[in-house]
Amino acid sequence: MTGAKFKNRKVEIDGIKFDSVKESRRYNELRLLERAGQISDLELQKRFPIRVNDELVCAYVADFVYREAHSGQQVVEDVKSPYTRQHPVYRLKNKLMHAVHGVTIKEV
Repeated sequence: MTGAKFKNRKVEIDGIKFDSVKESRRYNELRLLERAGQISDLELQKRFPIRVNDELVCAYVADFVYREAHSGQQVVEDVKSPYTRQHPVYRLKNKLMHAVHGVTIKEV
């Protein structure tokens, strides 16, 4: 495949390469929330191995993972367009994340 995945335009901010303008904008928003103390422990591209019966089936890579200050709850977030929300591989990994890790992915 040539060009960016799903025809997105790649962007670099703070020396970090993002797959889309939308993802880079969300990063900027999250950095502001972190500076304001509303979230903490911001991680980018965190990998979650998905194992079934002790066998590695695949891995899900979250765009962002952070902790909400008011609840202390961890949030796993993925920036998705309407098209990529419907992609079969993403839908399967989303279901596996819930089944294996008990994680509901927040789509933005």
